Amino acid sequence: MSRWQNRWAVVTGASAGIGQSLAEQLAARGTKLVLTARRLDRLEDLADKLRSDHSATVEIYPLDLSKPGAPGELFAFTQGKGIVVDLLINNAGFGSYGEFHQGSLDWFRDMVQVNVSAVVDLTHRYLAGMIERRRGDIMIVSSVAAFQPVPYISCYAATKGFDLLFSEALAEEVRRYGVRVLALCPGSTDTEFMTIAKQPARMFRFAESADKVARTGLDALEAGKTYVISGWWNYFQTHAQRLVPRPFVARSAAALLGPRESDQSS
Repeated sequence: MSRWQNRWAVVTGASAGIGQSLAEQLAARGTKLVLTARRLDRLEDLADKLRSDHSATVEIYPLDLSKPGAPGELFAFTQGKGIVVDLLINNAGFGSYGEFHQGSLDWFRDMVQVNVSAVVDLTHRYLAGMIERRRGDIMIVSSVAAFQPVPYISCYAATKGFDLLFSEALAEEVRRYGVRVLALCPGSTDTEFMTIAKQPARMFRFAESADKVARTGLDALEAGKTYVISGWWNYFQTHAQRLVPRPFVARSAAALLGPRESDQSS
């Protein structure tokens, strides 16, 4: 029996990619769902599919988490419906590829708002009830980029570094209350992230499927882990970096990820 059977979960960024896969796998485990993302049409299609395939109980709430008041709106929605949330999945997030000084300042501000501020806001709001009930789980989707400086996705990697450290520290704080916190750290994943972030296709040649990443995250959270890296190769590469100086890691990442003429034809 799933840990979340007949319990409510909130999934942000649920309309595509890892978020959609998390929603589908939770529905298959008998979880009731509150799904949020910016695109109402995709949320409606996903909700219809989950109801048809799994007889799932699904609520949807379209929301743009780049707006500072958005997390409060989502919390008020679930409170107004009398929904007791036992699983919060902070999945919504996006990135940007290129030299930082050439990027849009508004884009970077929104990235910090979605990847960091909204995560803190939603976690704080839903955690209080979990502690009071002495049960609950929180998943924060971070990245393997969280473990080191990554030139050309510098702001994204920094936000994911926050997510990882925040998750791991919080996991120890709330363990005594019966609440679990997990940081899910995927590597390259076959989603629309690449297109939105405008990353070269060469960075996704060994991408995992969103279904595989979602399954890894849910299984790790049920097992009580505080972080998990999806994929053995991602795990090896991430931890191998600890054996060399950090400046070398940053320079190597810059050499690997820097723009190339071939990217124009990818």
